[in-house]
Amino acid sequence: MNRSPARLNPLRLSARRSSSPLGRLRGVWRDALALLLSLTDRRVGARAKLIAALALLYALSPIDLIPDGIPVLGVTDDLLIVPAVLAYAARSLPAPVLLQARGRVARLPRLWPSALGGVLLTGTLIYALTRLLSQL
Repeated sequence: MNRSPARLNPLRLSARRSSSPLGRLRGVWRDALALLLSLTDRRVGARAKLIAALALLYALSPIDLIPDGIPVLGVTDDLLIVPAVLAYAARSLPAPVLLQARGRVARLPRLWPSALGGVLLTGTLIYALTRLLSQL
């Protein structure tokens, strides 16, 4: 009864969790994107779809843990909480669906972190400029 570790739990082996905080954050973002990419699959259960809808509703809601009016910090809670909730929901996906979605995420261009940083920087600058102009 000599089983290889890959047969025991392929999801755990494919996760390759890093001990660094940045490595963990990448894993959370990867699973969040995997869930979003797999929502149209018929094998995805209602629970995962409901949690994904609630996470996206939180992202669009004006009510936050940290108000969006606070520069940088206001957006940070959305950038951390929403992907973490989506990654949690991804745990309820069937194994084949999750593996397939993780493969699709791995093939995505690596430009999205830079684009996200650009959006954050632009938003912060617009906020600072509007605050400055309102004080004049």
